[in-house]
Amino acid sequence: MTHEPSPDEPQWFVCHTKPRCEKKFAQLMKAEEFEHYLPLITSVRRYPGQVKKFTKPLFPGYVFSHIAAARRNRIFQQDLLARVIPVGDEVRFLAQLEDVRAITASGLEVALHPILRKGTAVRIIAGPLKGVHGMVDNPANPSGVVVAVDVLQQGVLIKIPMSDLQILP
Repeated sequence: MTHEPSPDEPQWFVCHTKPRCEKKFAQLMKAEEFEHYLPLITSVRRYPGQVKKFTKPLFPGYVFSHIAAARRNRIFQQDLLARVIPVGDEVRFLAQLEDVRAITASGLEVALHPILRKGTAVRIIAGPLKGVHGMVDNPANPSGVVVAVDVLQQGVLIKIPMSDLQILP
């Protein structure tokens, strides 16, 4: 039996912001006194003769918000959102959010890593094979990409660094 929240009962949403609007949206959430979470990490950029540190969102384009349906229209008062995604399993979501909080508080170096499945379509975006399309062969070793030659019912397995791959829709 699923629980339908009342209009006054807060529920969790994933707020997909417009590009580079995460911090502005988090400020709006704070001003409206809505519970929210924007996981931030420290990024270091090295330039000739200088090093710059800045904070950036761990998940670019996303802020997690706890809002009552009756007050949800308040998050749209500024043109910062692309869409709002309801969270289905809040218990699991909150457990994962606590894990993210622990990770960001740890001070360890953090990088996003997509969850890949066998057959995920990718495009090579750097190096001598830039522009070549393929698919992930082994999710346990995502650097193995198969480029298919359908007419022969064959594929060529190549090793490509994860940073050189773009996941295709």
